Amino acid sequence: MAENNLRVGLCGIGLDAYWPQFPGLRARLEGYVRQVGERLEKSGAAVERLGLVDTPEAGRDAGHRCRRADADLLVIYLTTYALSSSVLPMVQRAGVPALVLNLQPTAAIDYEAFNRLPNRTAMTGEWLAYCSACSAPEIANVLLRAGLPFHQVTGVLGDAATWAEIDEWIEAARVKKALADNRLGLLGHYYNGMLDIATDLTQVAITFGSHMEQLEVDELSALRGAVSDAEIGRRVAEFHSIFEVQPDCAGEELARAARTSVALDRLVDRHQLSSLAYYAMGSGVEENEDTLSSMILGTSLLTARGVPVAGEYEVKNALAMKIMDSLGAGGSFTEYYALDLKADHVLMGHDGPGHVAIAEGRAKVRPLEVYHGKVGRGLSVEMSVQHGPVTLLAVAEDATHGFKLLAAEGESVPGPVLAIGNTNSHYRFPLGARGFVEAWNAQGPAHHCAIGVGHIAGKLRKLAQLMGLDLVQVC
Repeated sequence: MAENNLRVGLCGIGLDAYWPQFPGLRARLEGYVRQVGERLEKSGAAVERLGLVDTPEAGRDAGHRCRRADADLLVIYLTTYALSSSVLPMVQRAGVPALVLNLQPTAAIDYEAFNRLPNRTAMTGEWLAYCSACSAPEIANVLLRAGLPFHQVTGVLGDAATWAEIDEWIEAARVKKALADNRLGLLGHYYNGMLDIATDLTQVAITFGSHMEQLEVDELSALRGAVSDAEIGRRVAEFHSIFEVQPDCAGEELARAARTSVALDRLVDRHQLSSLAYYAMGSGVEENEDTLSSMILGTSLLTARGVPVAGEYEVKNALAMKIMDSLGAGGSFTEYYALDLKADHVLMGHDGPGHVAIAEGRAKVRPLEVYHGKVGRGLSVEMSVQHGPVTLLAVAEDATHGFKLLAAEGESVPGPVLAIGNTNSHYRFPLGARGFVEAWNAQGPAHHCAIGVGHIAGKLRKLAQLMGLDLVQVC
């Protein structure tokens, strides 16, 4: 799987005419830019320092350097007033989204100290160190007219709230890169008749940059045949350490699931996959049916360790799960299947893979005599999502941009669940159960979505903006 090392180009901007007029100003502003660079590196980004851009020539050079560094994001720190003619060629040549930081050294000028400075020149130099806001509208005007994407953060250089917002932009850029580096395995075919999940794979590649690798069930079955008894034993022991395996789970079923789990790991490694969507009946070929009816535990382990797996060949939801997992929120495969109108809750869950890393307590493993609507029988994962704030995410079709993001924030709450070997939870939403379901459906998503822990709609909105997509938040 590709490493997601985010690369950021960083520059400060200023005006070369100021430096001989106001001794010490340039060095002071360069110090501020160094602070930003150090803080970005603490967030895990590799920073290409482009210096203090103060002329159109310097802007062109910085843009070329940013592109040669293969940067994913250009961070432009407005240290003082600067000409838009210095910024435009840089952003044009960099070819990546720009994040404009309009940050003052402190929340306000110390007016009394300022007015005690020895002369007007010293006063003007101090004022220029606070003049970041002055060039912001000029730069915004030109970039908008040029059709170049940019985003803004306004605040104070050392302020925690300011850096929380910047960190969200950095995290969103990291997820955008993760999607571009994503190798999405497609194993099998669509569930017959589910028209809502049918997806334009070319548009997926255009919008998200992900590569899709078409896989054969026969390959996975062949890999199963090469798994040793010792490997099966170790994987069964791992199942017992991670899951609460119920007493009625037969040893032969655990061994069958373990064999498939080891084979899935090898399939993922062989094709360098970072996500997977799968479904096939496997009927008529006993070996393939054996493979496909023993997938759930192995796919749940993959999902928990950062290779999200969506059942029913749900490509859009594999993307949604990848986004949520990349944000550290989990992202479990789910759908709503009933309403508890007495409690005003939405009941959501699914058969198949569950993100056991976000389970409330240990996930259970139960045997099922039949997989409803599917071929075969075997073991399944039963869990609820951690109680507390949650976010739902769906990737849905959009007539303008191909896709859009659909999100909702709510809460996972305690409640009685069905012991049927599925993931299932009670959720409460500000709109109430009826209002939420109608508002969500009105956006036309497929019937699956990804559920993650925490309220992260702000991060998702920044990701959508970096990708040029709409985000609709149901609230």
